[in-house]
Amino acid sequence: MFHKLPDPGATTVTIYLDGEPIPAEPGESVAGVLFRQDDSVCRTTPVHDNPRTPYCMMGVCFDCLAVIDGQASVQSCQVTVQEGMRVERQHGRRKVNA
Repeated sequence: MFHKLPDPGATTVTIYLDGEPIPAEPGESVAGVLFRQDDSVCRTTPVHDNPRTPYCMMGVCFDCLAVIDGQASVQSCQVTVQEGMRVERQHGRRKVNA
């Protein structure tokens, strides 16, 4: 549904989505990169496991929560991609590490 317009001079960084390398441009949000994937789901709801994708893209709705660099429940629309960043889709309830 979403396609990035070509920018021949753009540099790229590599992030890892569920372990798979994904190219991204510096300055993009993690949610923006998720939108371009065939499966743009970034989390499932805690009670019924319903899929959610980024929605408002401004930090209001919390539908874009993901695990970013080991930190759960991060609003992916508010995080800019960084080289080597690890992003995982968040399934169900957040896991609390003791």
